Amino acid sequence: MTRVLRLVVHNWPLKVAAIGLASLLYGGLVLSRNDTTFSGGVIPVTVQSQPDGSFLLTPPGQVTEVRYFAGPDVPTPISASFLAYIDLAGVTPGSGPRSVPIRVEAIDPRITVLGSEPAAVIVELDTLKEVTVPVVIERGTVPSGLEVGETTVDPATVVISGPASIVDSVVAARGDVVIQPSGLDVDQDVRLVAVDQVGAAVTPIQLEPATARVTIPVFSDRQSRTLPVSPLISGDPAAGFEIASITVDPPAVTVEGDIDELEALASIETEAVRVTGLSGPRVFTTSLLLPPGVVSLGPTTVEVSVTVRPVTSTRTFEVGVRPTGADPNLAYQLGVDRVLLTVGGSVADLDRLDGATLVALVDVTGLGVGTQVVDVSATLPGGVALVGADPAVVSVRITSLATPQPSAEGLVASPSPALDGG
Repeated sequence: MTRVLRLVVHNWPLKVAAIGLASLLYGGLVLSRNDTTFSGGVIPVTVQSQPDGSFLLTPPGQVTEVRYFAGPDVPTPISASFLAYIDLAGVTPGSGPRSVPIRVEAIDPRITVLGSEPAAVIVELDTLKEVTVPVVIERGTVPSGLEVGETTVDPATVVISGPASIVDSVVAARGDVVIQPSGLDVDQDVRLVAVDQVGAAVTPIQLEPATARVTIPVFSDRQSRTLPVSPLISGDPAAGFEIASITVDPPAVTVEGDIDELEALASIETEAVRVTGLSGPRVFTTSLLLPPGVVSLGPTTVEVSVTVRPVTSTRTFEVGVRPTGADPNLAYQLGVDRVLLTVGGSVADLDRLDGATLVALVDVTGLGVGTQVVDVSATLPGGVALVGADPAVVSVRITSLATPQPSAEGLVASPSPALDGG
């Protein structure tokens, strides 16, 4: 103890002088600076390091006063001269209210911030939650003399997100519409509000989407009619194909609307059925195109069955004629040596057909001596068929080889190269 005391009182005059000098220097430093309170505006408090998946229930607020030191050559600061923020890195979502200090910094390094008002803020973090809720439409009272049809809303559900404690109280997203006394149909985008079980608005909640399309038919003279469905076809089938048949299921629908709107309708069209590139049968599901003010009392979609077939055509070739099934003991003289053959098939098969390879045939199998009339036929490649021949029959004079015959030029006609007459 004595040793410590000696250390304290040793050279005590010098120590007292040093302390006094330091005090004078500090006082001079303080007096040389401008110790001021800024209250010329509010400084918004921003949030930093907020945990992922959390929601800030309480706004961070604003700083209204800042105490600072600045040299005489520093311009008077404004609100934009300061940054205020809170750091939420240490705040756990769901842990309840917490006091967090507000940190204020000056943009100009020549300004030293001493404190602020307020110096802290109470915050509360909650876990962020996301759920899907139905959309409900409140249409209010229907004016006298009017009737309304079924309400259609798109989308039927929306996604809401926000703090879990608040999201759990939401039961629906509500949109409000008004039926006008003029009887105009409702067809509009309506802003949605998250509501609880008693219909009270719930905040803060974010909705995605924030609006919904609401359609309500309004009738002043309500009537119904059953009309045929007329499918709208667009596009062309694949090359070489054509539409063979179109059927609709159901073929007719019952619609409802004001009498003046229904009288102008002979059928109900569908949205376009695109058959571009179709090469085989297909069933399309498409929606009805209902005029404004007209609604379907049954389905709003129909099935359109489309079948296609290869595009067919005909071509005519001039070809030579020869007999088949000839008896070697008989001679055959044909009345003509060339005929016109008309063949049919798909365009693709006809394009592949070489007319020079075609020959008309007359079957003389079993025919005896004399003049006979024989049908013209032809053997054709797959995909094409004989449509007709001109002439369709050929006379054939048959004689025995033992009997003198006319000159060789008048005997069996040799096949001639087929010509494409198409």
